[in-house]
Amino acid sequence: MLTLAPEIEVLARFGRALADPIRCRLLLALREAPAHPSDLADRLGISRTRLSNHLACLRDCGLVVTVPVGRRVRYELADERLGRVLDDLRTAVVAVEADRTCPDADEKGCC
Repeated sequence: MLTLAPEIEVLARFGRALADPIRCRLLLALREAPAHPSDLADRLGISRTRLSNHLACLRDCGLVVTVPVGRRVRYELADERLGRVLDDLRTAVVAVEADRTCPDADEKGCC
């Protein structure tokens, strides 16, 4: 049975998922269309074992779900709104990066 997570937990899970570039690439790939693990591994150029570990993390975070298709399983975003959220985050990050207001950003490696 699926339950709704509290707001803070949702943000923490999303942050955990986005903390790794491979998981980011997986989420963006699944934003485009649901896919089977073998197709995702080929598309991202990583081993199936490594892919499996990242997909397990995304499942545990509640961001992707599996859909049985015959004897295979397909992955997709758990909620279609996640695709829009990813688009909004990418746009916001670009906007922040373009407007670097911190005068010490280059020196300190922040912002």
